[in-house]
Amino acid sequence: MRVKVCGITQEDQLIKLPETGATFAGLIFYPKSPRYVLRQMTTSHIKRQNNINKVGVFVNASVEEVLHMVDECRLHMVQLHGDETPRFCEKIADYISVVKAFRVTETDHIDWRIKDYMEVCDMFMFDTEGVGYGGTGKKFDWQMLHDVTIGKPYFLSGGIEPTDAEKLKEFSQRPEAKALFALDVNSKFELLPGVKDMPLIKKFIQQL
Repeated sequence: MRVKVCGITQEDQLIKLPETGATFAGLIFYPKSPRYVLRQMTTSHIKRQNNINKVGVFVNASVEEVLHMVDECRLHMVQLHGDETPRFCEKIADYISVVKAFRVTETDHIDWRIKDYMEVCDMFMFDTEGVGYGGTGKKFDWQMLHDVTIGKPYFLSGGIEPTDAEKLKEFSQRPEAKALFALDVNSKFELLPGVKDMPLIKKFIQQL
């Protein structure tokens, strides 16, 4: 099972992340986030690390800003985590693979939310709705994905924690997990915001 570790801010952890078994490193380019990567690393630091797939996370940025950072940091994929329109996603997807994130509420109609993005994004991400655009550290009910025709590979996000390995293995056998591409982990695997507990990440991935 692939794992994306989001909110990386330390260069040494970006370098060592492949040793944990993670496939993706999430780098947040949202200045209001406590895990804003450019507060700790330069674009040159990020650019020279190519031993893991680098996913740039953006929130309501301009097309120009996103594409500039893609080039400056040599990103492999872009995650759009704000209120980006299908047309916006399409412009970015003409240049690089796009993951569109959807923050799920208890009363959500996921089918309606994703339908206009089906032709303009490469993948989806399902996260938990919260105040603002950051992670909440809380799970949404994965059962909400049942009977949804997702039609795209997707990342499962939202409060995944070290004790969830068995639940996730069970979930991976369900019909709604047919298109599950990767897990997205963040705050539950940290010592401080943006500083990851690398042994804990490695243990979790081994359990998966």
